Amino acid sequence: MTEISSMVITHAKATVEEMEDAWHGDLEGVFDKLLSHELVYECAVLKTCNRVEIYVVSPKGSSNVLFHFAKEMGVSSKIVEFYDHEESLMHLLRLTSGLKSMIIGEAQILGQVKDMYQIAKDAGATGKMLDTAFNKAIQVGKRVRTETGINRGAVSIASAAVDLADDILHGLKNKNILVIGTGEMGTLVTRALAHRDMNVVYIANRTYETAHDLAEELGGEAVHFEKIDACALDADVIISATSAPHYVLKKDVVQKAMKNKDDDLLLIDIASPRDIDPEVAEIRGVILRNIDSLRAVNEKNLEMRMKEAKKAEVIIEEEISLLNVQYKQQKADRLISELYSQIYSLRKREMDRAINRLSAYHTMGDIEQNVLDDLTRAIVNKLLAEPTKVLRSAAECDDEEFLDSASRLFNVAPIRKKNDKNRCQ
Repeated sequence: MTEISSMVITHAKATVEEMEDAWHGDLEGVFDKLLSHELVYECAVLKTCNRVEIYVVSPKGSSNVLFHFAKEMGVSSKIVEFYDHEESLMHLLRLTSGLKSMIIGEAQILGQVKDMYQIAKDAGATGKMLDTAFNKAIQVGKRVRTETGINRGAVSIASAAVDLADDILHGLKNKNILVIGTGEMGTLVTRALAHRDMNVVYIANRTYETAHDLAEELGGEAVHFEKIDACALDADVIISATSAPHYVLKKDVVQKAMKNKDDDLLLIDIASPRDIDPEVAEIRGVILRNIDSLRAVNEKNLEMRMKEAKKAEVIIEEEISLLNVQYKQQKADRLISELYSQIYSLRKREMDRAINRLSAYHTMGDIEQNVLDDLTRAIVNKLLAEPTKVLRSAAECDDEEFLDSASRLFNVAPIRKKNDKNRCQ
């Protein structure tokens, strides 16, 4: 039998730097490395600015696969958690419901899980077990947001950054804000700023047209990326959220801006990897905050959301029970499916053999052949009806010993093999 296990690195235990260090290579490389392991049948990876999570399907009792993988990645045991099958499923459902996010109830994580799952599926890395888990998790995430108020007035990391700026500067009125990046996070920041009473929002992006379109839509002024230096001179707050692999705001640029500034400059870095050189914090008058700083915002909102979170937990308990039943049925379904396939192949061979023998004595018409087809089909279905019930009952009762015995008795493989062409659909 197979099961899901996972390794999870999140903001709960790891800093931004530690999460950056825990990631090596690209997704395709991680998929290839995991699936090259003889005990890994399926895998999926979730990487955001707040977490790195890896899910694998392997034979029951071989969960140390991820432990060795983490050691190869050089991940400290202090920041990683390893979950077994039940823990992995519960974590995934709570994750998509917004209960594991830095900001309880935030909506972004559901879309992120959907996107990363689709990438794994398109890469041929998932199969029936992970498909079942992720589809259920996505459905539960939607249900929680429909049936509870967990995301009512919720803030994303982006809007939390705006709230943090408002808090540190005691209001954003008459402030000049520079937003670097127009991706998902940068757009969310700009949307969060659109309803604030401030002087101006400058929007910078490597593709000027994208910045211009966002500025027109939400209000603000688009600037060319190479003019960030000039905008920094006028800015009171800079919020950076690009996907660049290197620093987009370096120490010398900020030093130059601070020479002619009387007021402090607040820098908020919500990118992963980081956009802003950490050394800028050494410059006099500069206040630097990153994703770790948003934990304070989370604490302020936590109490307000806990009541709705309890409702979400009830829904998750209901859904995890349904998911477990679904998995139990699947344990028997594969065995039953292969059993039917074997018997039906035998039926067809023997029926064709009988028709050939009868044809030697007289012509076999369609009526006679249809009668034989119906007869043999009915015999097979009646013979397998009771074993089907018994196998499904054994699966519901977690009687894996019985299922293993039945698979040996009928010579049906109890688990998916690495060379199974149907491993990843």
